[in-house]
Amino acid sequence: MTDRVALSVIGLVSSLVVVAVGFLLLGRQPQIEAAHGVSALPVVNAVLNGTSAALLTAGYVFIRQRKVTAHKTCMLTAFAVSSLFLVSYVIYHYHAGSKPFAGQGWIRGVYYPLLISHLVLAALIVPFALTTIYRAWRGQFARHKRIARWTLPMWLYVSITGVVVYWMLYHLVPQP
Repeated sequence: MTDRVALSVIGLVSSLVVVAVGFLLLGRQPQIEAAHGVSALPVVNAVLNGTSAALLTAGYVFIRQRKVTAHKTCMLTAFAVSSLFLVSYVIYHYHAGSKPFAGQGWIRGVYYPLLISHLVLAALIVPFALTTIYRAWRGQFARHKRIARWTLPMWLYVSITGVVVYWMLYHLVPQP
């Protein structure tokens, strides 16, 4: 497979993921009675995001120590965990829809910018992560390293803010 074909596939997959998630968040009205069966998924998603952040951090530490095999294992596992998160996230939002933020006052000025930055970077991380993994898989390590310098901070930010958004949405403000 040539780089051109691979990057086209990455672009297509990334676009499909963003469109599907966007539709679930903005365009679909879920059945309220179906939400009960997926009520545990937000905490599962937070755990998956936290796990991804830990694996990304460990992978970074390992590559700095030149432990390439451990780095590769952590990064591929982080990708698998993030992929599992995406599946769980789509299932939850398909059945339950979005949960409105109940916070009032100044906290809304913290929550919404955090949420927006999280969502924008979550959309961007899909093609960045896929391209970074592709570059390593093809042995293009100089190119892998160049893009990884952008991918890691974005991916780590998305994973960490995913946990923070969960905490703010479900635990910061008393639930009605």
